[in-house]
Amino acid sequence: MELRHLQALTAISDHGTFSAAAQHLGTVQSNVSAHVARLERELGAPLIDRSDGRLTEEGLAVVARARRILSELDALVSDVAACRDEVTGTVRVGMIGTTARWLVPRLMDAARQRHPKLRLVIVEGTSTGLEPQLASGQLDLAVLNLPMPGRDLVATLLFEEDLMLVVPEGHAMATPDRPLCLEDLAEMELLLPLPGTSFRDELDAVTLPLGITLLPVAEIDGLRLIASLTFEGYGPAILPATAIPAFLRSEFHPVSVEGLPRRRVGVAQRSRGLPSAPTRALLELLGEVVAMPEGRPQGLHVPG
Repeated sequence: MELRHLQALTAISDHGTFSAAAQHLGTVQSNVSAHVARLERELGAPLIDRSDGRLTEEGLAVVARARRILSELDALVSDVAACRDEVTGTVRVGMIGTTARWLVPRLMDAARQRHPKLRLVIVEGTSTGLEPQLASGQLDLAVLNLPMPGRDLVATLLFEEDLMLVVPEGHAMATPDRPLCLEDLAEMELLLPLPGTSFRDELDAVTLPLGITLLPVAEIDGLRLIASLTFEGYGPAILPATAIPAFLRSEFHPVSVEGLPRRRVGVAQRSRGLPSAPTRALLELLGEVVAMPEGRPQGLHVPG
């Protein structure tokens, strides 16, 4: 078994076809076919269903392990470079959309100054979509909502942020004559996150014990999409404070609601394996960037 055999199978998984995998690897399709066939003979099982091009159950199992092997190889090369006080290599980071909007520019600036040879690959997504990518080795780190259900992942708290009711200018709740409480949300139709997501679970945990059932005008997976729909006029929403860009603050009002919890956002990694030197460097940068008081978004709270 050779690394190029595993690289060929992984490339097919990522790009969908033998030809696309060959293009990605900078080779010809016949080479990719030969590598996969050699791997199948050695393992004694079909890894790709030739009728539809999809990975078989055995193929999926091999790809899951292959990603970890290839990731460890990349980490080995990066660690050797780090011994020369040079952080070089690629870190693949998943990040929830509302956080990515303000954090990614600051992180890129810090990485460019501190580690100019560090290459960042940023994948935006929801927490539910990023967790399996992190667990399978497609991502090295993920910034997502806490708590996480994944058993193979560990996370460290990066920050907490206030949750606010966001309404447009002119809405009856835009300038309340008294502090809002959770009961004020009972009759409002809201754009809400999907049931079963960590954010929705937190909202239900504080409203249901009071006999309050939040009324959805729609239920959506992804806070950034919810925020976009709110800014397009499709309805109020409960959003993190950082979800409102500065240029929209005059048109949309974040209203405090007593009893709403803070959203907790952390950085997660796989619990097994040693992170590469670039991954460790980026973890350190993440903590520093979030802790920087200059330009920190309103409503953000950093631990310690």
